[in-house]
Amino acid sequence: MSKIISVRRYSGEALIPYIPDLARLRIEVFRDFPYLYDGSLDYEKKYLQTYIDNPASVIVLALDGDKVVGASTALPMKDETEELQRPFLENGYNIDDVFYCSESVLDKNYRGLGIGVRFFEEREAHAADLGGFKHITFCCVERPVDHPRRPADYVPLDAFWNKRGYFKHPELKTSYVWKDLDDTEETAKPMTFWLKHER
Repeated sequence: MSKIISVRRYSGEALIPYIPDLARLRIEVFRDFPYLYDGSLDYEKKYLQTYIDNPASVIVLALDGDKVVGASTALPMKDETEELQRPFLENGYNIDDVFYCSESVLDKNYRGLGIGVRFFEEREAHAADLGGFKHITFCCVERPVDHPRRPADYVPLDAFWNKRGYFKHPELKTSYVWKDLDDTEETAKPMTFWLKHER
């Protein structure tokens, strides 16, 4: 591991060289609890193409030399899917006012170095550069406390998110469908949004 990890924002075609490594990292990290995602490279590359094609999107990369060790994605909520927009529309939000932070993934060997904080800072800076947003949000999966794959030492990130100014909004819920590691077919997973209100 290098002593110097660079964290930089990328958008559009500048992302293309990093997509294969980023797809592999996402599959690796999302296999862990609480996501337990049984993913594929083909799906990940197709999903990440969304960010290449959208000039308002951003992927913040953490690089150890040329190696992608972490990434964090974001884009305006107006460019997201209907299932993400719906809870905001149903609760009276203007979609144009909301910036959505999609996911963050980080190699286990690089955790505890402040990279997660940088991910939030860079995505928020990108939203500020675009301008016009009143809310920044993300969502996370809700797993039961007695889930069989929940590690004994698992610590939710709630305190970390609160420290960044984000708070859980139980009224804002959606669901995503994917196949868990132990399952034979895809199932819907409940997702709850966290919000930060911009001044």
